[in-house]
Amino acid sequence: MATSQTGGTYDVVLVGGGAAGITTAARIRNLLQNRNPKPRILIIDPADNHFYQPIWTLVGGGVYPREVSVRKERDLIPAGVEWLQDAVTAIDPQANRVTTRQNAEILYRDLVVCPGLKLNWDKIPGLAESIGKDGVCSNYSYDTVESTWRNIREFKGGVAIFTQPSPPIKCGGAPQKIMYLADDYFRKSGVRNKTEIYFCSAAGNIFSVKKYADGLDRVIERKGIKTRYKHNLIALRPEVKEAVFKNLDTNEEVVMHYDMIHVTPPQGPCDFLKNSPVSNADGWVDVDKFTLQHVRYPNVFGLGDSSTLPTSKTGAAVRKQAPVAAQNLVAAMDGKPLTARYDGYTSCPLVTGYKSLIMAEFDYDQKPEETFPIDQGKERYSMYLVKKYVLPRLYWNFMLKGKA
Repeated sequence: MATSQTGGTYDVVLVGGGAAGITTAARIRNLLQNRNPKPRILIIDPADNHFYQPIWTLVGGGVYPREVSVRKERDLIPAGVEWLQDAVTAIDPQANRVTTRQNAEILYRDLVVCPGLKLNWDKIPGLAESIGKDGVCSNYSYDTVESTWRNIREFKGGVAIFTQPSPPIKCGGAPQKIMYLADDYFRKSGVRNKTEIYFCSAAGNIFSVKKYADGLDRVIERKGIKTRYKHNLIALRPEVKEAVFKNLDTNEEVVMHYDMIHVTPPQGPCDFLKNSPVSNADGWVDVDKFTLQHVRYPNVFGLGDSSTLPTSKTGAAVRKQAPVAAQNLVAAMDGKPLTARYDGYTSCPLVTGYKSLIMAEFDYDQKPEETFPIDQGKERYSMYLVKKYVLPRLYWNFMLKGKA
């Protein structure tokens, strides 16, 4: 791995060094490795560390220490790809130029925009200052995930609330998965019989795909969890342990006491993408949902959490998007038709307990697109083992290297 110097001209620039950026860079490098002269490929990302975020559910449930989720960014940059450790502040697609926080100006022939999304902790009054203490926790960052396990482990009974905001969010199933683990642990620790568990979600049901929703509804009924749909968290009052929700059907405020609350923060586009020429009015990178090519700039592609792709924002989705983006970028580079297609595939391994999981896999039409020759709408220990052991190895050893 070589680290780029400030400025320069590149054949391909990737904005973002998360799952989408590294995987796509590896794919593009593989496709172009026999070109002469060898194309210059650059990833721009300011991070020191790279996180495998899907495992934070198991970290929050006490299965793994958080350290298993992190590796140094420099160790994951594909060989033959350069890295500029800086943050992009502007994209000028007319001039084929990106500008960074350190005032570097990078020119590109082709651009891939995939910086992920932003966690907006400050959008909920009372959250930013209380997260990680006084019963308030969240699996949604490396800095806060340990607070979830501490709260679950030390819980002595009372009201435990788990929230899900209005979309978009990373992995639509994550807010409920930790709730099922908490229920399991409360039973093992002998406090479940003096505990009320509430799932307060801005959505109108437990899951968007009926096959998996039916299974999850059975889980909720079996576990005795109380649901409050169309309830969006709008404020916390940590000094009195109250959560304020808006009932999206009536617009009325609903105040609930909590002894523990797991909060999924509101999420949105990165600041530099708001009002950017490559974004739509809401700040998402505006791409064709099948080819991943930008709808206005043919030498720009986008994928992952920052894109307009109408599917769940998951690492599994990125795994299917990256080869499409790479193949079509190279085709466009060569003046050929864009033949690779993304069908909206995404996956959400829905942990329902310490030994059970519903493996949801589906496409744009919310039709199941399953990998295994079994009914994945049922809870299975085998699928839990896939989540716990197989998927992390797939991510680190194959996906990020452009091999899966």
